[in-house]
Amino acid sequence: MSTSAAVVNYSPEPGSVEIREFAKPLIGLHDVLVEVAAVGVCGSDLHQWSASHSWPVNYPVVLGHEFAGTVIEVGSEVTNWSEGDQIASETAAVIDPDNPMSRRGLYNLDPTRKGFGYGVDGAMTQYARVPARCLHRVPTGLSLEHAALTEPCCVAYNSVVENSRINPGDRVLVIGPGTIGILCAAMAKLRGGDVAVLGLDSDQKRFRVAEQYGCKTLTSADAWCLERDGLGADVVIDAAGVSQTLQLAIEMVRPAGWITKVGWGPKPLGFSIDPLVQKNVTLQGSFSHHWTIWERVLALLANGQLDVKPIIGGCWGLEDWHESFEQMHGGEIVKAILKPGL
Repeated sequence: MSTSAAVVNYSPEPGSVEIREFAKPLIGLHDVLVEVAAVGVCGSDLHQWSASHSWPVNYPVVLGHEFAGTVIEVGSEVTNWSEGDQIASETAAVIDPDNPMSRRGLYNLDPTRKGFGYGVDGAMTQYARVPARCLHRVPTGLSLEHAALTEPCCVAYNSVVENSRINPGDRVLVIGPGTIGILCAAMAKLRGGDVAVLGLDSDQKRFRVAEQYGCKTLTSADAWCLERDGLGADVVIDAAGVSQTLQLAIEMVRPAGWITKVGWGPKPLGFSIDPLVQKNVTLQGSFSHHWTIWERVLALLANGQLDVKPIIGGCWGLEDWHESFEQMHGGEIVKAILKPGL
């Protein structure tokens, strides 16, 4: 059986990621085999690398869930897909089709769902086994490198378009200038918002990327949120990877405003949410995405309304995974892409 290199998270201890030989997967009746062209490095990959995650992981597991590539083998029960098709893949590798959430089309909220890169082997390798139901056709003219970043764009779309209430002219504060935060800001601009991204003094390089999307960048949000009428931001998107920033979101949002929490954080809050009640604020969680969102995001990428080029900080081969992780972790770049073919 042929093997290829893979970036594997092999235990829950910090730093437990290494290159290992990975057998070319055997596909089932309803699967396809994808030759991976590009796979994005996600903040969740970094969290598993540093053991700072808050979700169960099926060790050892090949990392990577943001990917695009070419179909090279098709299961016998698969229809509408052929060898040579260029695809981007959703992340919900295992779902229960009979779960009430799945039956509503919200399989992203199926509690038994398992995703690539933590529940089953992901795409930081040459070949990935993918259920055909996860596939989306890459539009003509859209590069596989850019198509690989459809997934984080879908996270942002779900957070901003589906799960937030943004009207043209609204003042929107995005907390956290990581990949998801910056893409949320880009989506909020598409919705007609006046958008600012809040980060730390050390986030200057990421700020430059956010500014390419026409967003203001801030290290303190008070003045910007209050300068219009003293009441605060209409909408706050909390995309920081900690829970504590929710307190800041509550402080910055205006009465009857809206907070959407998309960033993960395992630690407890440790503060009162009475101001949320007093302000009559809507607090909304946002998780993952589903088929309709993927189709819309691919259309936005194909027609140029959404451009992921500004967030891409570089491409690396699999053997150089550690450098790409370090570059993202240190805030030197927003998004790294691994290419198994390099």
